[in-house]
Amino acid sequence: MIVFESPGKQNTEAAVKIALEEAQKRGIEHIVAASSSGYTADFFRNAKGFNIVIVRGTYGYRNPDGSPMSDEKYQELVNCGMKIVTAAHCLSGAERSLSASFSGTYPAEIMSHTLRMFGQGAKVCVECAAMACDCGAVPTGTPIISVGGANNGADTVFVMKASYTHRILETKICEVLCKPTL
Repeated sequence: MIVFESPGKQNTEAAVKIALEEAQKRGIEHIVAASSSGYTADFFRNAKGFNIVIVRGTYGYRNPDGSPMSDEKYQELVNCGMKIVTAAHCLSGAERSLSASFSGTYPAEIMSHTLRMFGQGAKVCVECAAMACDCGAVPTGTPIISVGGANNGADTVFVMKASYTHRILETKICEVLCKPTL
């Protein structure tokens, strides 16, 4: 496992390189990566022979009037052969609204905070993989590479067997390929 000195965007190029090299070496076809704006997705532009699935932020999450990814960037990525998933965050979505309204803590939020003990990227890897399964963009129970991070970049890469949101506890993190020191 490679450990980066700190979390964040500065690790994106190295994290994507690790993801692609390990997918190639292990014969893993499916790579899921979080990319709200398209910054991380751009590092996958020249990747051939993989099912690259980019999970972007849901509408209204950061921008009340839309997505943080421009329509132009979305089209560029689709034209490069990437699949783009836009879905509610499965580890926060509706529960965030409930906890804000009723000042409580709910199970998916507990799960999120537990995963964040390993770093923000760990939570993002699991969440985005489930969101990609929910949309049919990657299969469940098959090894995939999942790329997540913090601060608008990638710093965490997992080999995992993802599951749908409604069966998220069946998700298996098989191996941590890289993550930041916390």
